[in-house]
Amino acid sequence: MTTNRRWLVNGDPRGRALAPDDWVLEESELAPLTEGEVRVSTEVLAFQPAQKGQMEVIPGYSGGNLIGKVMGAEGIGEVVDSNAADIEVGSKVIGPLGWQQFADLKPHQIRVVADDGLLTARLGPLGSSGLTAYFGLLRIGQPEAGDTVVISGAAGAVGSMAGQIAKICGCQVIGTAGGQEKCNWLVNEVGYDAAIDYKNEHVKSRLKEFAANGVNVFFDNVGGPVLNDVLARIAPKARVVICGGISRYEQETLPAGPANYFNIVFRQARIEGFLLSGYEKEYPQAIERMTQWIRDGRLVYREDVQEGFDNIPATLMRLFTGQNFGKQLLRL
Repeated sequence: MTTNRRWLVNGDPRGRALAPDDWVLEESELAPLTEGEVRVSTEVLAFQPAQKGQMEVIPGYSGGNLIGKVMGAEGIGEVVDSNAADIEVGSKVIGPLGWQQFADLKPHQIRVVADDGLLTARLGPLGSSGLTAYFGLLRIGQPEAGDTVVISGAAGAVGSMAGQIAKICGCQVIGTAGGQEKCNWLVNEVGYDAAIDYKNEHVKSRLKEFAANGVNVFFDNVGGPVLNDVLARIAPKARVVICGGISRYEQETLPAGPANYFNIVFRQARIEGFLLSGYEKEYPQAIERMTQWIRDGRLVYREDVQEGFDNIPATLMRLFTGQNFGKQLLRL
């Protein structure tokens, strides 16, 4: 029988940084497929900060205590065995493969995809990252032509997409990112109008320079001091989209609320969070639209690809130290 290697959740990292012993490696024999199942050999895994949140026991958000279970992740793989009439061996599929070499799944859990030039894009700009940017910006942020839009975490998989979609809408777009290399990429290749290196520049002062008339839409992936600085510069009727809070993920205590929060009242602005799952019925139309934008050259993306099954935990931890540049992937 074939052996399957799996990374199991071994810790609840709420209120602290991820650690290597938050997972334990297990090897076990694969059981025979049941009726209707397919066996997928994992080829590429995707990573996102929300995976840490899913390990934490947060009512209404996480799936409960995951200790002892395979660490979840979306991935692309090849069907190597099938007891499902409509899925053939050799098909490329995308789905919740998890941190394991082989995943046994039902047909409704996976989607057969074309092995074309956009295969890995389906884990990034045409996957959850792109969809998060699309619905968060367009439905919650509601940008209008001429608006000034600020994106935090702008060089990440979600942020880079959100900024480009704002440009397609006719907006002036400003991003914050860590390091001059990322800022240069945002302006020179992605098409941002300006980028602020939050590690080496004073964000509030630079926003005053770049957004003289205020910020109409803020798409926040970070929280913390950047959120506070942008709230100081919001325009009347501004929309603040809370997508992520990566700045809090490594803190032992919950951060204090932003000091400038009362500008929401003074500017008659709005703060709103969202979960991508609320738009599931609209995924196909959004993917079709973004696919065309990519083919037309209006959306560009970058992938950060690591290698090797044993490097899976370290690859997730890269997201919380700013090491990744673009969508974080790993090839087994």
